[in-house]
Amino acid sequence: MDRLPPPRLLRVFEIVDRMGGVKRAAQELNVSLPAVSQALRHLENHIGTSLFDRSTRPASLTEAGQILLKAVQDNRERLVEALTDIQALESAANTVTVACTMGFATYWLMPRLEAFYRDHPDIVVNVQTIPHEVPALGPGTDIAMRYGDGSWTDGTVHLLFEERVEPVCAPGLAARISEEGGSLASAFLIHVEVADKRWISWPQYFFRTSQKANGSAKGLRFSNYVQATQAALSGHGIMLGWRSITGDQVAKGLLVPVSLPAYRPPDAYYAVLSGRSKNAETADVVVNWLKHTAHTETL
Repeated sequence: MDRLPPPRLLRVFEIVDRMGGVKRAAQELNVSLPAVSQALRHLENHIGTSLFDRSTRPASLTEAGQILLKAVQDNRERLVEALTDIQALESAANTVTVACTMGFATYWLMPRLEAFYRDHPDIVVNVQTIPHEVPALGPGTDIAMRYGDGSWTDGTVHLLFEERVEPVCAPGLAARISEEGGSLASAFLIHVEVADKRWISWPQYFFRTSQKANGSAKGLRFSNYVQATQAALSGHGIMLGWRSITGDQVAKGLLVPVSLPAYRPPDAYYAVLSGRSKNAETADVVVNWLKHTAHTETL
């Protein structure tokens, strides 16, 4: 007898656990309740032990059931990864997928892709974004643009550029602050609240640069740097500008420094090339172009 149970029985088993019972599982599968119960009995008979403790309400997994559920879930994840890798094999060899934060994509990467396409018209760059935190090198992702200390072990790490943090605001607001003697007391401070503590906050900036807030307790709070940057561009307050976020806006004169010292954090921006990339040679072309561009802009 084949030791592996039929896949349809494992699917029913997983759905019963996920839905919290046979009745909801039957609704999810669009079959009768007896059909689900029968499938579970067949699975238990095949394995030779009970998977559910039916003395409780609702029924709970036995130890054997927990072991089987973990195996089924792990197998599903591996299948998803395998299918993603297969789809990547079918994609064009000149397509590279880059994962990065929303702010980095909006204000640094996307504005430079036009120049990249002029130099490499045969390469297509797909951009995957997350609100913040460190982008993962999941299946199908060739490059992750990350801010940190560069100690990741899931790929080849390339330094892109060192960061620079400096308070910035719209030119009109900067003029008003200057007329009022340079005090921040009447200006809103724009805060970005993220879980990753490497992105420093206003209190951390003041502490690390030995500055005082000059009594300003007012503030606008956002959950990502795209919203915060738009607020600063609209003249709503002063934000902590990062090279990767507001550097281009400062270069264009859309935002200006607020006569407070710049801070250089110990972390930097890196391009991490996945060791699982199916298009490693093409991805390397993208990484080298981005490194060269960032280096040229630093000079």
